[in-house]
Amino acid sequence: MVNPTWIAKLLQVGFKARTGLENEIEAYKLMRSSNLHQRHTQRSWIKHVVIGAVAVVIVAVLVTAGVQLTRPVPAPSFSANVPSTLKTVPNPSTGGIPWPTTGAAGMVVPGVVSFPPVGSKSPLPIASITKVMTALVVLQDHPLSPGQQGPSITITPSDVSEFNLEAAAKDSVVPVTAGEQLSEYQCIEAILVPSADNIAHVLAKWDAGSASAFVAKMNALAHQWGLTNTHFADTSGLSSSSTSTPSDLLILGQKAMANPIVSAVVAMPSITLPGVPKPMPTYNFALFENGIVGIKTGSDGPAGGCFLFAANVKVNGTIRLAYGVVLGQQNAKSSLDQALKVSVNLLTALHGVLNGVALVHAGQEVGTLKSPDGTSTPLLSSGTVTLIGAPGTTVSTTFHLRRFKPGAPIPARSRVGTLKIQVGSQVKTVGIVSDRSLPAVSSKWKLLNF
Repeated sequence: MVNPTWIAKLLQVGFKARTGLENEIEAYKLMRSSNLHQRHTQRSWIKHVVIGAVAVVIVAVLVTAGVQLTRPVPAPSFSANVPSTLKTVPNPSTGGIPWPTTGAAGMVVPGVVSFPPVGSKSPLPIASITKVMTALVVLQDHPLSPGQQGPSITITPSDVSEFNLEAAAKDSVVPVTAGEQLSEYQCIEAILVPSADNIAHVLAKWDAGSASAFVAKMNALAHQWGLTNTHFADTSGLSSSSTSTPSDLLILGQKAMANPIVSAVVAMPSITLPGVPKPMPTYNFALFENGIVGIKTGSDGPAGGCFLFAANVKVNGTIRLAYGVVLGQQNAKSSLDQALKVSVNLLTALHGVLNGVALVHAGQEVGTLKSPDGTSTPLLSSGTVTLIGAPGTTVSTTFHLRRFKPGAPIPARSRVGTLKIQVGSQVKTVGIVSDRSLPAVSSKWKLLNF
């Protein structure tokens, strides 16, 4: 017989077991529900993060695009394309300067053009060009006005003896007799036109008492004028130790032509003196050729042919004096003729230079303007610029560009600036224009270029 108490306990255990299983099932359900909720929450958070990130990116792109589209664009960049004629003055259309291949030479048109001396750098004998300084020293000590004859100078027996010696040596002389009187002006004529060596000595003794004292005055005046490479050893130039350079002689020539007495005398084709039966011609056989108006020739064995000249030239419609000098010219027939020929040829070339040379032509490219996006346009000279300059002289250029509105288009043939061109003291300015249009910087370029 089954014990009722045992049965009750058994039923109680079974109930508890059922209750535990149910609890476990319920707990599982709760846990599963919690996991599902957690995963749902996680997915929801990720979704919001992704949406937020996309929004941030979109905002950043929009802001960046706005900044890029509205930010200032760099100005167009300029690069010069200077032709060789804007670096150094070219030869004129008539050709280069026919400088002599021996000796030395130089030319200048004061205030207009100066040619660097060519040839020997050392002082050379100058022969009778020396007499130019002789005349200037006398006229400094005993000034004359145009039309004045000045004091009379009496010829002494020693002057006659000196004349005889020099005449025997076939030097350039003017006949004189003892007791004869010549005016200061006549003596100036005698040394500058027929180039009388003996009268140069007469003037020196009359002015300073002796030739040596007078030569000291000549060198002192040369020093005063800055003729640092000039030395005088005598009054006539017979001494080969009377030497100078083209640079110094060009200064001496200007000093001489500034004196109205000298400038008038050196333009004389001949002179007449008392006791001399015929007119005495100048040795300047090129007088009046190519505008030559003086001033002094010289020639002998050591010096060769020499010529310090002044000539009238036209500069921009105005007559001005040009100065030139050639030294040490040699020719088997006549060194003096060679010096005169070289001088005339130099003046012919100078006239070509003084007509001016085009340094830049209208429409010639002088630079490039480049937009930040890479497009570019050549820049052209709006006109032709002609200046006077010795071939080889450095040309100075300065570009001035106007300010450009950032990113704005530049139409074709619009003026974008100026070009200043300078040769020596001459300055000209010409406009610069764009050859073709430069488009506005595109929005695409702005967006893609930071």
